[in-house]
Amino acid sequence: SEGKTRDDAFYGGAGYGGGNSRPDLSNTAFFMEALRDTGLPADDPNLQKALVFVSRCQNLKSEFNDQAWAGKINDGGFIYTAAQGGSSMAGKEANGGLRSYASMTYAGLKSMIYAGLSREDPRVKAALTYITRHYSLEENPGLGQQGLYYYYHTFAKTMSVLETPTITDAAGVSHDWRAELVAALAKRQQADGSWVNPADRFMEGDPNLVTAYALLALAYTRLQTKRS
Repeated sequence: SEGKTRDDAFYGGAGYGGGNSRPDLSNTAFFMEALRDTGLPADDPNLQKALVFVSRCQNLKSEFNDQAWAGKINDGGFIYTAAQGGSSMAGKEANGGLRSYASMTYAGLKSMIYAGLSREDPRVKAALTYITRHYSLEENPGLGQQGLYYYYHTFAKTMSVLETPTITDAAGVSHDWRAELVAALAKRQQADGSWVNPADRFMEGDPNLVTAYALLALAYTRLQTKRS
């Protein structure tokens, strides 16, 4: 998003290629994590610039999202990109609303925390409401089995950043996310120790990639245990 002004939906985002490539929330989330890992503070201008893009990827009508579709679903979840009119891997509604899905919602929430937003910020509150309503480790809510292991990885990383041992679902049931994630991964592990997703969208038919996601997810469950 180099050279873009704040009124451009590309502004603040990171993509796969050079400065003119379309930014997306997945790449932007990794970009923000890398910046924080270098020791940059949350109020660093680069992180605050990225936060503008992240906020525009949220299905939330607010002063932070000026995109035409922002209030059409308004569930607090996130989409893949706000650029070029917006796009969601979960598709769109008849009214033009772009459907939220869990893996991007956790990526968006984590990025907002990295940028210094508190749990009292309306964007964070809305994202937390979404994950409460859509808690599941049997699927990637919004996409079913597609992107399941990317979801596991992002879910675990975000919960670790939040430093909370449990998550309460829409029915008021409290879940030990670490134990449930370990169990979900254990029952999906192949006989040779690897993992693979039969729903092979996003390259998840490749056991090398998926096993890496699974091991990273497990590592974050251990990290949270040590912090408790």
